[in-house]
Amino acid sequence: MSKRLPPPLAAYYEAKNRHDIDAMLAPFAEDAVVKDEGREHRGRADIRSWMKHTTRKYRVTVDVRQVETVDDRMLVSGLVSGDFPGSPAMLRFAFTLSGPKIARLEIA
Repeated sequence: MSKRLPPPLAAYYEAKNRHDIDAMLAPFAEDAVVKDEGREHRGRADIRSWMKHTTRKYRVTVDVRQVETVDDRMLVSGLVSGDFPGSPAMLRFAFTLSGPKIARLEIA
């Protein structure tokens, strides 16, 4: 996975698959934004809360299948498995990076 992904995204997915909240949060910028299920989570404290809730509720893992760059975003398609109806499901993650940090993540 890390060969196809830039370091902050590789670190995020590796931590996500271990359900390690601190390591999942580490690649995010202080003022990052995450958009998931129609809601925006702003800043590391809010993103941490979202991560804790979704990790506890869904226990997902992601098998990255495709990575592409479109304009200024990294689009990652992955097979997401966990405790939710319809699992596993293909989802798309759109990342915007700011230097070595994740500035924005949109999940669709």
